[in-house]
Amino acid sequence: MERSDIKLNDRLIRLIGIPFFGVFIPNVTGLFGALSFRDPAYWLGYVYFILLAALIWEGNRYLLFRTRKRFTWFDKPVEKLILLFMNNVFYTSPVTVAWLCVWFSWAGFASVKWDIILIVTLVNVICVLFITHVYETVFMVKEQQSEQVRNAELLRAKAVAELVALKNQVDPHFMFNSLNTLTHLIGTDSSKAMQFTENLADVYRYILSQKDQTLVLLEDELEFTNKYAELLYLRFGKALTVNRSFASSLEKEFLIPPTSVFVALENAVKHNEISEGHPMRIDVLVENSQLLIRNSIRKRKVVHSTKIGLRNLDERFRLATGTGITAILNERDQQFEVTFPLIPLNH
Repeated sequence: MERSDIKLNDRLIRLIGIPFFGVFIPNVTGLFGALSFRDPAYWLGYVYFILLAALIWEGNRYLLFRTRKRFTWFDKPVEKLILLFMNNVFYTSPVTVAWLCVWFSWAGFASVKWDIILIVTLVNVICVLFITHVYETVFMVKEQQSEQVRNAELLRAKAVAELVALKNQVDPHFMFNSLNTLTHLIGTDSSKAMQFTENLADVYRYILSQKDQTLVLLEDELEFTNKYAELLYLRFGKALTVNRSFASSLEKEFLIPPTSVFVALENAVKHNEISEGHPMRIDVLVENSQLLIRNSIRKRKVVHSTKIGLRNLDERFRLATGTGITAILNERDQQFEVTFPLIPLNH
């Protein structure tokens, strides 16, 4: 069915069109006959014919709107075309003929001018068909625009839903290792266990607080990352180093999807062996409006991966920024690098 909720504001065109046809058609078809400017009927005739134009316009408009609710151009085009034509002809013609017969009698003509009535009726029918075509064209354009807006809203809603779903996926590997580390610290170092618990609470507090955000300030993201890094330091000690190599002022100039740096660091920790004999260095840099996270690699022999880390992150960046991330494994230099596109704060 066609969209019945499409609204058409045609008030101005009706205010212009009705008087125009009420003045134009009588003059070009000879309805005034021998009447002159001195005859009162001449001036009253304009009012009379403007009323006729209003009756024809408003009547056909009503019939058009009713037809739109019953038939569409897509499922029943022939039926709709026939109904529109019959409405126009069988409403416009009788009204015009009756109205003009009264005119010729009232204005003092010797007889009814049937040839003029025929001409005026044909002109009125043609004008109505033309105006109906214009109405239908405007409606179709508005429907197309409305459909485009509706599709855009659906796509946006779908993207938001996908983004929320992606952000709600927390890698169980992080939870598993955090609880294992906490259990170990409780038995060996209660003060570190307390610090670990506080930092873990801060990490989850940030994750929950940014749950509904699409983008956050890079400064806030890196501050959260510091809390996560402290968890890693408690877990790995001096075997892990996270080094930030860029001017601190850049943190205030860019936006980034929340928890993205956390996911990249967790991915590095999950897939690589980290020990005093095999330490890991993670570098965080900002270059050319991009955030680079580079880590040394020494792959673990067995990794239980959920496969939602960087793939999840890439989808989040595409939905939030329109551009995905870039991941490069350089086995010769034993390095893995992830690049995130940053959004300028004043873009």
